[in-house]
Amino acid sequence: MSRSIAANGTNGKVFYSPFCPHYLQLAVVEEDADDSLLALTAFICIETIMECSPCEGLYFFEFVSCSALVVTGALLLLFSLNLHTRIPQINWNLTDLVNTGLSTFFFFIASVVLAALNHKTGAEIAAVVFGFLAMAVYAVNTFLAIKKWRMSSRQQSSRQTSDYIRARTESREVVHRPEIQRLDA
Repeated sequence: MSRSIAANGTNGKVFYSPFCPHYLQLAVVEEDADDSLLALTAFICIETIMECSPCEGLYFFEFVSCSALVVTGALLLLFSLNLHTRIPQINWNLTDLVNTGLSTFFFFIASVVLAALNHKTGAEIAAVVFGFLAMAVYAVNTFLAIKKWRMSSRQQSSRQTSDYIRARTESREVVHRPEIQRLDA
């Protein structure tokens, strides 16, 4: 993982700065890593359960934790290897927002269902606890993704407005060229 650093210049010391270009990308990678670890822990807890009588809640929790782990892991891989810069057509901020929002919602539902239907075994209780922890971390990351998405959409709209104004101004400039004669004269 490469970190962007800024050199001090006086004695060769380096420091990490939030003003470096890849600082925000590094923050996304660290957030996704936290999400993935909690989803993996919840998935491992649910997989250690050997028997269940109403298994629907268990299967739903297993599906949610595995799906969140796979999708967040794929995004983590894309961001950490800078592969997302090779596909500029996709709004990655919105993709991260949708992933964290849906994972928050489904972890909440799955944890509530498993808490209501569990048999009070240690693995089920641990899975519920880690499910709610994963939901809380995904909720925080959803909030951060909303802020990042709003910031990027404002920057994009201001960029589009300035391009429109520049194009409109250039179209009003009239260049008088003598080689072009009016036909009605």
